[in-house]
Amino acid sequence: MTYAVTVDTQIPSGASEMDELHRVGARALLEQGFDSVESIDGPDGVEVEIADTWVGVHPGGALLKVFVDAPTLEFAEEAVRALAEELLEHSELLADWTIERCEVELHPDLAKESLEAADGPDAPPDDLASRRARLTESAAGDVAVDAMSDAVDTETAQRRMRSMASQLRAFGPEMFGAPDEEEKDDDVADYGSRVSVEDVELAAGALVWATDVLLDELFQDAYALAAEETNVAECDRPMWLLDELPPRYALQYDARFARHFLVTAVALTTRFTEGSFQQLGCVAEELVLRLLLDRAEVSLETFGLLDERVSAALECFTELVYEDMDHEWLYDDSKDGIDESPVGEYLGIAPMRLASWFQPFNDDRYVHPYAVDEPFAEER
Repeated sequence: MTYAVTVDTQIPSGASEMDELHRVGARALLEQGFDSVESIDGPDGVEVEIADTWVGVHPGGALLKVFVDAPTLEFAEEAVRALAEELLEHSELLADWTIERCEVELHPDLAKESLEAADGPDAPPDDLASRRARLTESAAGDVAVDAMSDAVDTETAQRRMRSMASQLRAFGPEMFGAPDEEEKDDDVADYGSRVSVEDVELAAGALVWATDVLLDELFQDAYALAAEETNVAECDRPMWLLDELPPRYALQYDARFARHFLVTAVALTTRFTEGSFQQLGCVAEELVLRLLLDRAEVSLETFGLLDERVSAALECFTELVYEDMDHEWLYDDSKDGIDESPVGEYLGIAPMRLASWFQPFNDDRYVHPYAVDEPFAEER
């Protein structure tokens, strides 16, 4: 079975963030390291084959996606962790980097398949969390065990999300309804009367947290579609995220589309975190943001952190960052073609057919060159 293992590596604590030149160098070292390896000796001498790799470098480290063919989830994780540790150790410039996370994120249906893959007297526990805990204890020691415990600890999740808020550099607290100096004593302020600084930090941090979730899921969907050589509507493997796009175009959501949508998501969230975001550039970015907001809410709800005030902060952000909600009509078949009707022309609705999703709304909007390269077919 093919597993997508996510490896989150970080530069040494206290070190200065990498500039563009250092990031190019780090990416080259990591890519060369992975390219030199075709398979890994996993636990008990089982060979784990590398199917594909992706390296994304950011100022604070790198996010790695390693697709491997392995008999079980545990073999995949342990083999990839060992390889990543070896690559870092043998590179003088990366030797001090640390691995913060190395895990497979399985769709529930695939998790069941993995659980059923091992049997015999030494088979791991049936419960996925118990299996991962047992592997983590043997392979990564107390640090990884603590990290797993933190993942289910609401207090820890809250602290982590709030600490991530500063990474959303493109938006100030006012975008989430935080009261300014004049509103602090004004009981009738719309969002300011319901949203505190703590709520704003939690909402903003949840968006950064959800960015990792969103990109991980998109990577796995893109890989599944490429491996199956099919589209979302006809794929036998369960989708993580792409099946949440407007269903009317599901037959066109193939591997090529997934790559364009993934690049769009990376470009948009990069502008969010580096501070260069000004406006949403195209319909695809509007849909990316819709999915990102959904993942942020799910993440908050998972830890019991989505209360009325945090919801209000996200609601305010949504209202301010979107210029309109016309993209929602893509989910309503009764509105199909409204953008080409006299009503749509009168209302100034942007073209919403799939062929237009990656086209900039106007000359002032940014869309990544890779995503805008070629239009998509109109067939449905």
